[in-house]
Amino acid sequence: MLNFDFHNPTRIIFGNQTIARLDELIPTEARILLLYGGQSARASGTLHEVREALGFREVQEFGGIEPNPSYETLIRAVDTVRIHRLDFLLAVGGGSVIDGTKFVSAAVGYDGDAWDILETRGASIRQALPFGTVLTLPATGSEMNNGGVVTRRATQDKLPFRSPHVFPQFSILDPTKTQTLPTRQLANGVVDAFVHVMEQYLTYPIDARVQDRFAEGLLQTLIEIGPLMLEESADYSTRANLMWTATLALNGLIGAGVPQDWSTHMIGHELTAQHGIDHARTLAIVLPANLEVRREAKRAKLLQYAERVWHISQGDEEQRIDAAIQQTRTLFESLGLPTRLSAYQLGADVIDALINQLAAHRLTALGEHADVSLDVSRRVLEASL
Repeated sequence: MLNFDFHNPTRIIFGNQTIARLDELIPTEARILLLYGGQSARASGTLHEVREALGFREVQEFGGIEPNPSYETLIRAVDTVRIHRLDFLLAVGGGSVIDGTKFVSAAVGYDGDAWDILETRGASIRQALPFGTVLTLPATGSEMNNGGVVTRRATQDKLPFRSPHVFPQFSILDPTKTQTLPTRQLANGVVDAFVHVMEQYLTYPIDARVQDRFAEGLLQTLIEIGPLMLEESADYSTRANLMWTATLALNGLIGAGVPQDWSTHMIGHELTAQHGIDHARTLAIVLPANLEVRREAKRAKLLQYAERVWHISQGDEEQRIDAAIQQTRTLFESLGLPTRLSAYQLGADVIDALINQLAAHRLTALGEHADVSLDVSRRVLEASL
């Protein structure tokens, strides 16, 4: 096991009818900006419930944060905070709204061009406004971590950032808030969480037994409940398990002390930026191809994954690895997420531009061994066709 320094200050309030606890979590004198995405938060009654819980506090609203939040939109939220001299942010939504809120919290007091926050991957952040979240879509784990991703639409740049200053103070997780979500979004959430676990687990053995078993348990839980989430009748227990699993998939715990490989995400970000494919759907395309192309480097963990997660023990090593990768692909497809670029009418002609963007973003040595060069990324994309 590798050395690690694990710290997560986010308080989690989990369960039905917990939004009312906002009143005890936010100072009474706070001047709040309430950030959300589309009108679904209002139509479902969640925004009204939040406003009721906030009582007589001063509240301004900022809606319209997109899936894959845009820098252009978020800068307008920064202006709103400055104009009204607000001092607390509250995100109501899924990972995109929370990621956007993290950027706003860091950009409000930033001295200089706020895009530098993304260019430096968050290293230039020195302070941030306090904020909390009300999670409505389980997927990204952003409600309990210190990272985010922002897109600059004008240049098709989609960049991640991370800073200890942008942990949420608290997050409210009420599984009933998933009941009005389209099945497409829920399926995306299952796959996003699955790939988050995989990128911290499927690297190489380092005798991190707790992290391995924890990760394998999360993967098995997602395999069990994923298909159930596609049913409108999915019960509270199923929704609760998805919400907590997605949070644990990326709150830093299973990644502590183990090598990590975020190449699937980095390649996927370029697909979203250039072709507008949902984030989780890019992961469904890239991960199986990535495992196939890099099967030698990941051989030991692929065999462990096959046996412990999918219970594949028959056949020689190559057959077991083939079966594990195919099971992964089948899971994604069964949830309605295609695993080939061709499903989006994309062919080999788009690969050069994707590789050029990876180069422009200095993503030339990805993976747990920093050996995913542009050539390897090209092979992964070719295997995704």
